[in-house]
Amino acid sequence: MSGLPEALLARADDRLVLGHRLSEWCGHGPALEEDLALTNVALDLLGSAQQLYEWLASRLDPPRDADTLVFFRGPTEYRNLLLVEQPNRDFAHTLVRQFLFDAYEAAWLAELPSAVRDDPDLAAWAVTAERDGRYHLRHSDTWVRRLGDGTDESHARCQTAVDVLWSCCEELFTPDALCPAQAAARVEERWRAR
Repeated sequence: MSGLPEALLARADDRLVLGHRLSEWCGHGPALEEDLALTNVALDLLGSAQQLYEWLASRLDPPRDADTLVFFRGPTEYRNLLLVEQPNRDFAHTLVRQFLFDAYEAAWLAELPSAVRDDPDLAAWAVTAERDGRYHLRHSDTWVRRLGDGTDESHARCQTAVDVLWSCCEELFTPDALCPAQAAARVEERWRAR
């Protein structure tokens, strides 16, 4: 697998891994409403991953099902970002990780090439991913601001999360078939502006 399919596989892996990380909060959120919100974000990410895996699996030679593509790869065959696999240290860490990813997602989805938009299945996926991504970014942005501007402790926890996660962010802007060099530069510029 190379080119566009490889890049889409990486985006699917990002969603799968981050969705599982967020699902670890189910039943452990600081409040019932937030517990449900994080669970819903996790479900959105897992559903988005499933759509991409199904699209990819149907185009393999020979065609396979999405479960084969997901469950029959070794650990080193997953292409997800290092950022999304970072553990949930605390609520602030989880929300900062989510914000960094959501801001990246919003920026690169705006750069989707026509090859994606011309495929009806991928175009439908992109519409849903952009809609869900706007909600996810609004949610994580609100929480990061709330925690960062809150108590000394919540601010310190957010700063610690940024310090730990920042080193995982450089790979966000690595060019690929979905986001070539010029587009990757625009994505980084938008991301840093958030």
